[in-house]
Amino acid sequence: MAEAKFERHRHAWTQDEIQKLHTLAKKGMALKAIAKALTRSEESVKVRAKEDSLNIAKLR
Repeated sequence: MAEAKFERHRHAWTQDEIQKLHTLAKKGMALKAIAKALTRSEESVKVRAKEDSLNIAKLR
């Protein structure tokens, strides 16, 4: 299965994206689902969540 290609590599996070990340994380969404919703890589979401002290479910 081919990995999704992310055209937004190394783009800064917008305030809207950060707010959406916080909302989805608080709802208990899985990392993969959040990454897809934000069109970001899972690694990018993990790094941003760690910076903001958010807990994200790994698998669901």
